[in-house]
Amino acid sequence: MDFAYDARTEELRTRLTAFMESHVYPAEPVFALQREQAEGDARWSAPPVVEELKAEAKRQGLWNLFLPGERGAGLTNLQYAPLAEITGRSPHLAPPALNCAAPDTGNMEVLSEFGTEQQRKQWLEPLLAGEIRSAFAMTEPDVASSDATNIETRIERDGDSYVVNGRKWYISGAMNPKCAIMIVMGKSDPSAERHRQQSQILVPRDTPGVEVRRGMRVFGYDDGDHGGHAEVVFTDVRVPAENLIGEEGGGFAIAQARLGPGRIHHCMRLIGMAERALELMCRRATDRVAFGKPIAEQGVVQEWIAEARVEIELLRLLVLKTAYLMDTVGNRGAHTEIQSIKIATPAAVVKIIDRAIQVHGAGGVSQDFPLAELWAGARTLRLADGPDEVHKRSLARRELKKYV
Repeated sequence: MDFAYDARTEELRTRLTAFMESHVYPAEPVFALQREQAEGDARWSAPPVVEELKAEAKRQGLWNLFLPGERGAGLTNLQYAPLAEITGRSPHLAPPALNCAAPDTGNMEVLSEFGTEQQRKQWLEPLLAGEIRSAFAMTEPDVASSDATNIETRIERDGDSYVVNGRKWYISGAMNPKCAIMIVMGKSDPSAERHRQQSQILVPRDTPGVEVRRGMRVFGYDDGDHGGHAEVVFTDVRVPAENLIGEEGGGFAIAQARLGPGRIHHCMRLIGMAERALELMCRRATDRVAFGKPIAEQGVVQEWIAEARVEIELLRLLVLKTAYLMDTVGNRGAHTEIQSIKIATPAAVVKIIDRAIQVHGAGGVSQDFPLAELWAGARTLRLADGPDEVHKRSLARRELKKYV
């Protein structure tokens, strides 16, 4: 068993760390100011500094690191894991700067694996170039979308077209003016076997009948710099039949293929968020004095710091093991581990960030530190890509099968 990163990973870690220190961290206050000053549609666009970072990242070859094969950087999951962790230290800036931000990453993976040549040419290539943004329309307000078979949006064949009708919400990226394409999941055959009722289809955002109704807030944040999270209504939206992704009835399987890498990418970045929170907690604890001594000398704070370090190391090892299994036995073979990290990582990172907020006092909940927004992002990931309870249910059933 070798715990060392290989030479290419180490080289990219060094380059990416330097990029973060010389470009990303200095851009954070600029980003905050530009976001605060944005008005109208600009509120839902990435601030100008992000485009500057994208140009620099592309120039340095730190681009599309998430995507294996010749279309991306050709990295394995195991190689990408420590890089995604580094970007998680500045989650609003670093992932989009490297063209490694959700939901575009998942959509690019879907198009790369399941798309036709025409679909790849029309949509994947501009996404890979960072010229457009995209959205993935799955979650619905009127059903428990944690069970994807509940989805009620209809995708019905009509001659050489499909007609889409339904209502979605928390559709990440859809508010962004640069969002050109949505992958929509809906039912194409309600009478089919339960997991063959769904299909996925490409719907350009400017198609008649697509109404991006409003931006949804997440713990009070609108996440406008990421394109927000929109409520979208589809009313008699007609698109060509060739916009179908894969085969009719294959939507559920495509969703599962998409969500596996998405879940581990979130967990990779969460570890970076936890590292940033721990660093800020330690700095604050040594700088602040209460009751005659630095906060760092308080026993409870020392316990929090020690526990945070242990939890981060445990999570990192489990994420790396999961990445290794995904590379060697595939996503299905790593199902238990993917669910394990999705259960463990957000919950632990929420606790670490919460304690960092506590050490910062009033500053922890202010806009002067990134902790409150980091907490909101981490807490949201206990719901996104499947809530904790669904993953625990599935994991427990798999364990119980060993004994019956």
